[in-house]
Amino acid sequence: MVVKTVDCPEPCPYRRDVADDAHWADRIAFPALLRGARSAYAGEIRRALAGVDCSDLPRNGAFVVGAIARNGSPLGQIIADLGISKQAAGQLVDTLVGRGYLERRPDPDDRRRLTVALTPRGELAASAGREAVERVDARLAEQVGADDVARTRRALGALIDLS
Repeated sequence: MVVKTVDCPEPCPYRRDVADDAHWADRIAFPALLRGARSAYAGEIRRALAGVDCSDLPRNGAFVVGAIARNGSPLGQIIADLGISKQAAGQLVDTLVGRGYLERRPDPDDRRRLTVALTPRGELAASAGREAVERVDARLAEQVGADDVARTRRALGALIDLS
């Protein structure tokens, strides 16, 4: 077996010596791959948000704004999906409201409750984030093909189902 040093995209904490017939990713633990893959999206989203003057969107803010824009998910479900405490969720929502991404509104079915909705700035951030994800998705499909992307989506879905 011939071993060579494999170049992976910079910055690459995964550089390893692997056999000629192997891909550098074949030797990396799945959780580490998931973390590294997430950074491709995170970086593109950060750049897109900066480009529309939304660089102050807090950590997890893009997830919340995107979920509301995508399908109007209830805030409680979004927070549950994030896996953060109620206190952290309240602070995140307060920050998103304070920075002009969300607005609180009375619930039309129960005036004692409040709902949140995207402001125009929130819609702008959601649109920029969605376009950034689409750019990464397109580059990935160019590199590995649409069939591999579809298989990866199914594999990740199965992994999520394990939790």
